[in-house]
Amino acid sequence: METPDNATEETGIAAQDWATASADPQYRAAVVDLLGALAYGELAAFERLADDAKLAPTLSDKAALARMASAEFHHFEQLTDRLTVIDAEPTAAMEPFAQALDDFHRQTAPSDWLEGLVKAYVGDSIASDFYREVAARLDTDTRALVLAVLDDTGHGNFAVEKVRAAIEAEPRVGGRLALWARRLMGEALSQAQRVVADRDALSTMLVGGVAGGFDLAEVGRMFSRITEAHTKRMAALGLAA
Repeated sequence: METPDNATEETGIAAQDWATASADPQYRAAVVDLLGALAYGELAAFERLADDAKLAPTLSDKAALARMASAEFHHFEQLTDRLTVIDAEPTAAMEPFAQALDDFHRQTAPSDWLEGLVKAYVGDSIASDFYREVAARLDTDTRALVLAVLDDTGHGNFAVEKVRAAIEAEPRVGGRLALWARRLMGEALSQAQRVVADRDALSTMLVGGVAGGFDLAEVGRMFSRITEAHTKRMAALGLAA
C-alpha cells in the first residue's frame, strides 16, 4: 500500500477515532459523502468489469475479470455496511454521486477490449489516488476502511500485462490507446473536481475547514501528485502520457 507523499504525523481528526471525530456534524456529513461516493464507485466498477468480461477474447480472461468484479462488489458491501453502522442510509448517501459517475462512464464508453482495460486501469487508479489523499485526513476508523477497499483487486497488473502484449504484437495500437488514456485522464479529473465542488462538506474537508491540513494550494499540489502518478502508470503500460 502506497502512502501519499504529503503524509505527516497524525494530528487533529486524523489522530481521533470515529466516535470522537463524528461529534462534529460537518465532519460526519463529509464522511457520509465520501463513503457514498466510494460505494457508488465500487458498484459502478463491478458493473463495468462484468460488462468488460463479455468482451474478453479468452475464457481465462473472462474468468479473471469475473473474479475482479466479485472483489469490487465485496468492497461495495463493506462500504454500505459501514454507512448503515453509522446510521446513514446507503442509497441516500450514494444518490448525489450517481449522475456524475454515470455521465463519466457514458462519455468514456470503450469501443473494444483494450480500451476497456485502459479505462479501468487509468480511471480506477486516479480515483484510488484521490481517495488515498483524502484518507490521510480522516479519523482512524474511517481511514482504515477506505484504505482496505482501495486494495488492488489485481486488475492493474492484469491490464498492464494484456495492454503491453497487445502493443508488442501490433505497435500501432499504442498511439490509439495513448490518446484514449489522455482523454480518460482529463475526464476523470474533471469528474473528481465536479464531485468535490458540488458537495460542501467534502470541499470544506479538502480546503481545511473540517479535518485541517489542506489549503487551496495543497489541493493544487494534490492534483499534481495524481497527475504525476498517472504519468508513471502510462509508462508501465508502454504508452506516452
